[in-house]
Amino acid sequence: MTPDPSPPAHNSARHAAVLLTKEPQGPGVPEQDVPPPDLTAGEGSGWHRAHRPWSARRIPAAVVAAVVLVAAGAALVDVVAVRAGRPAAAWRHHLADELATRSVDDVWMLTGAAVAAAIGVWLIVLALTPGRRHWLPMRSPVPELRASLDRDGAAALLRDAAMRVPGVAKARIRVRRHRVKARADVRFRDSQQVKDDLIAVLGDERDRLALARPPRIVVRVRRRTD
Repeated sequence: MTPDPSPPAHNSARHAAVLLTKEPQGPGVPEQDVPPPDLTAGEGSGWHRAHRPWSARRIPAAVVAAVVLVAAGAALVDVVAVRAGRPAAAWRHHLADELATRSVDDVWMLTGAAVAAAIGVWLIVLALTPGRRHWLPMRSPVPELRASLDRDGAAALLRDAAMRVPGVAKARIRVRRHRVKARADVRFRDSQQVKDDLIAVLGDERDRLALARPPRIVVRVRRRTD
């Protein structure tokens, strides 16, 4: 008799999304095959620290372009109408009168200037920062290749590792840029021993993720008797 095949193992972790980007090479540079890297190796084993990929900022760019297009189109249509001998639009007369009669220290002038300055600062910040804060940059075997791991995927992998610790009944993981917060409910075993095992297991799993800047792990456990 042949033994029954064992049922396939069930992995409760959600698929971890990885974003891969490759830096463009110059003309005449041949493509090179990269051997599969060792994920457990440290930064001194030929790894390169990557940065977050830059976001395209499509929504802010579309909003700014739409506002500029509408304002410039309305002004252009009114200027063409005036050049053709028609009277200027009422909104132009109202805007010119308001700007001519209101003083610089008027509350509406100050409010408009503050709003314009805030929008300008916001646009500058968007232009100088990469965005995509939901992605964690990973170490790369070559400088031209960049990889990023989704925070939810990293949290799912760490949560599965925490659930494999004996005594843990429930685990909640929150992954941030510089810190991983783990909260676990303990059903049996000593709470301090479970906490030490969690720190060790989560540290090993974090190292397997090959993050460019490994976050610090903070573990909190509580005893559950219900």
